[in-house]
Amino acid sequence: MLTMRTLNGRSLGLVIAAGSMITAISLGARSTFGLYLDPVVETLGTDRGTFSLVIAVQNLLWGLSQPLAGAVADRFGAARVLGAGGVGYAVSLLIMSQAQSTGVLFLSAGVLIGIATGAASFSVVLAAVGRMAPPQRVSMALGIVTAMGSVGQFVLVPLVGELLDRYGWRITVSLLSMVVVTVAGFTWPLRGRAIDQQQQTGEASTRPAVPLRSDLRRAAHSRSYLMLNAAFFVCGFHVTFIGIHLVAYGGDVGVSEGNARFALALIGLFNIIGSLVAGFLGSRFRKTYLLSIIYGLRAISITAFVLLPATTTTFIAFGATIGLLWLSTVPLTGGIVASQFGTTHSGTLFGIVFLSHQLGSFTGVWLGGELADRPDGYTTVWWIAVGLGVLAAVLHLGIDESPAPQPPAAGDRRIVLSPAGGVAAVMLTVGGVAAVQPPRAMGADGTGEVLSHLCVLHPVDGN
Repeated sequence: MLTMRTLNGRSLGLVIAAGSMITAISLGARSTFGLYLDPVVETLGTDRGTFSLVIAVQNLLWGLSQPLAGAVADRFGAARVLGAGGVGYAVSLLIMSQAQSTGVLFLSAGVLIGIATGAASFSVVLAAVGRMAPPQRVSMALGIVTAMGSVGQFVLVPLVGELLDRYGWRITVSLLSMVVVTVAGFTWPLRGRAIDQQQQTGEASTRPAVPLRSDLRRAAHSRSYLMLNAAFFVCGFHVTFIGIHLVAYGGDVGVSEGNARFALALIGLFNIIGSLVAGFLGSRFRKTYLLSIIYGLRAISITAFVLLPATTTTFIAFGATIGLLWLSTVPLTGGIVASQFGTTHSGTLFGIVFLSHQLGSFTGVWLGGELADRPDGYTTVWWIAVGLGVLAAVLHLGIDESPAPQPPAAGDRRIVLSPAGGVAAVMLTVGGVAAVQPPRAMGADGTGEVLSHLCVLHPVDGN
């Protein structure tokens, strides 16, 4: 593959290498935020719920900015968007390192990093690589780029942990910004607009150009695309909740911080294997069936992790197992979007799917923080994650990855949102019910005594 050429004559190996470095730096830096949870809480005098809400806002704005970033990249070129995102990401980290209040923390770690990550994220990279790779190599190319993104997690998580122990979180975040700014130096192989690349390959001359609004209307009326959006919500819930809260959960159940960090780093290492295997299998088997298996195995893995005694061994085993299933969903989901709509507006359309992913991220990380300091701790959120994994596994069995049909005529107002909308409503309802559960204190007889019926957004004074 490394000696092959892209559709517009560039080295496929060079394109994959550039995309891999960008995702490694961007996702690697992003995977370290869970390590700052307790240090930031201690420094600023806040709580886990507040820090989790900051990261939830970051994920939400990442998702909201992603379709716009994808559209700009499709129109003006991925290299420009990725370069601007890398610089903005680095500046935002510098502002975060100087935060003296939760307001500045929200602005930097929440708002600014969220928007910058939308421009420097793997969604823009995957759309560019998928557009340039030969059709028979798209799934594998996306798998490699996604897998290499986890090299950053495997390298940066233990490195940042060591820096935290030596220098504290402020200096560590400042040093991380110097790493992130190098993203701009790896963007040039991905330069070029979608329409220019299609003209170079002859794709634009073999079929008429499709306006973005037409593909958006087609997507809005595609039952399978909407169900794919709903299912990707679950992926976001899983990876962000685990990525941000695994180390803190380890401390709660008696596993040392170093061992919990090692388990988080192992997720990145084993994700390399999982993403490569997913990319390989995605070119040979139905991607929807593979995704159903992945989400089902996630549910089983989380169940075993919750039920087994919390030890260093179970944490390491969980890190390895969930790592195999971590971002292996991304190349398969991106491949389905390309199969359904082609590559002209793939950045925008995958960006919309990724927005659903980030809504799941918002829900998972926020719930984890809000429930962490209650008597049951993280247990409720783990079981919600299990239920959503089963739900996503079932959803993918009903998704058609073939080209999406044309929308009905303007006068036909058929409703196709109900399956995806219903599933999303169930997901959000489950999360909402968990969020407003009254905290309980255990009495001497072991029975639970209700302390408050207030929503977690309005805790009792002193809690």
